[in-house]
Amino acid sequence: MRKSIGWGRAGTSGPWPSPHNNHPEITIIGGGLAGSEAAWQAARRGVGVRLYEMRPKKFTPAHQSPLLAELVCSNSLRAEAVENAVGLLKEEMRRLNSLIMAAATATRVPAGKSLAVERQAFAQFITQALEEEPLVQVVREEVTALASDRPTIIATGPLTSESLAAELASLTGQEHLHFYDAMAPIVFADSIDMSKVFRASRYGAGEDYLNCPFSEEEYAAFYQALMRGEQVPLRPFEEPRYFEGCLPLEVMAARGYLTLVYGPLKPVGLIDPQTGRQPFAVAQLRAENREGTLYNLVGFQTKLTYPAQRQVFRLIPGLEQAEFARLGSIHRNTFIRSPGLLSPYLNFQEHPRVFLAGQISGVEGYVESAAMGLIAGINGARLARGEDLVTPPRGTALGALIHHLTNTASKDFQPMNVNFGLFPALPERVPKRQRGAAYAARALQELAMWVEEWS
Repeated sequence: MRKSIGWGRAGTSGPWPSPHNNHPEITIIGGGLAGSEAAWQAARRGVGVRLYEMRPKKFTPAHQSPLLAELVCSNSLRAEAVENAVGLLKEEMRRLNSLIMAAATATRVPAGKSLAVERQAFAQFITQALEEEPLVQVVREEVTALASDRPTIIATGPLTSESLAAELASLTGQEHLHFYDAMAPIVFADSIDMSKVFRASRYGAGEDYLNCPFSEEEYAAFYQALMRGEQVPLRPFEEPRYFEGCLPLEVMAARGYLTLVYGPLKPVGLIDPQTGRQPFAVAQLRAENREGTLYNLVGFQTKLTYPAQRQVFRLIPGLEQAEFARLGSIHRNTFIRSPGLLSPYLNFQEHPRVFLAGQISGVEGYVESAAMGLIAGINGARLARGEDLVTPPRGTALGALIHHLTNTASKDFQPMNVNFGLFPALPERVPKRQRGAAYAARALQELAMWVEEWS
């Protein structure tokens, strides 16, 4: 049986003290990408926000900083062009005055056709913006109970604390689900042997990546070491359910000797200038900061032990003497089986004053998480103001994601990145190369009409 919520201050009695005189108010739990975006959107609509973030009093297994919106995995927000589904999602967010997109624009680093950011500057930009916003009060304490006298947005992310995760499981009437995600290592640029690597993006689209070329013999040695590498054992309560789009390197490699060559180590579109030929395999490194002092091993998410990582990854050509600023790790990610629980407005059907946003709602990826925070922030504010709630048209990237969360029939619901497979079919047959542009044109037109209806 699902839990009924008592609408008073969590863990105490009596009303909330309000610093936002004469403004309706909402509560947001979690200061990650989704919570930060939700707070910004609510404040833009004249609604006071009490934003709870448990760091620095309590850290998750992956976070290292007290800054809001800290990026704990890659520093990439993925493809930039609107012809790509995630690029379209970013453009929709820009048109809705997204704080996350403003921060990304202000702190971006070179990454070819992708949007990547300097993670420290990115988090500082967002933290400063929210701390300086008069309608947002950032409260540095953990929330362990879902009780409030106002609309509440839960945006605690994939590393939700155990107490709040248990509260959510009770609220939803089912065991909370989880999957596993892994972080890729970061190396210091001055420890890379630049004589063995070359700068290039695939198919000549710039020089934003460092490429480590493998001969067939070098790849064979790397593969064998990877397969022998010691892995961090799962704890007794853990179940290895990985997100398919972010598999640990060794899990992919176990599927076959050449799996990596067709995956994160694919050499297509890259020519080694020293040989004039395409290498057998290529490991790509992407800049982590504007100065180019740190590089991320693209696609090298791993659950190898730290000693094994140092041994195996130093077999990559050019990384023989690599010094690691961060080694990879594995952590549990919590999410809710949203279909049947959430409405298209991102609030619970049985508890309409409680909204869910971010990765915990069942989306995957930085941009998707922030996008759900954007919609939850808009609707949380509208509920506080006594206005009708809104949901984006299905033909938009925002609407396609929400439809996935609320209408997927799969019994084994899994988090999803935005992709054109989630969109309604185009009304007319369009050549494959032009479909992305057609989806984008339709989406942006529908977005403009939708915003005009309620803004």
